[in-house]
Amino acid sequence: MANIYLVAPDAPIEETTQLKSSRRLSGGIRLGVLDNSKANADHLLKLIVDGVKKDFKVDSVVIKRKPASSRPATPEMLDELAKEADLVISAMAD
Repeated sequence: MANIYLVAPDAPIEETTQLKSSRRLSGGIRLGVLDNSKANADHLLKLIVDGVKKDFKVDSVVIKRKPASSRPATPEMLDELAKEADLVISAMAD
């Protein structure tokens, strides 16, 4: 199974700027999206992906959708995201 790291969205601006600079120098991001299948999650995630694309070079976007919001992502789904993405965004909405 893939390693999973949780990142707080309120990271200090210095850390965000540092990541932004280093990623631009080393190439584009392979972005992963984990949709929890709640109502409007796909709309929220699209807005986030569009925002990331404005500030970062994105080489690819891979999207995985859970079959139900009350069930965890399968180990296979998480492994695929780990292999195909450098960074995974997950959000919930209603």
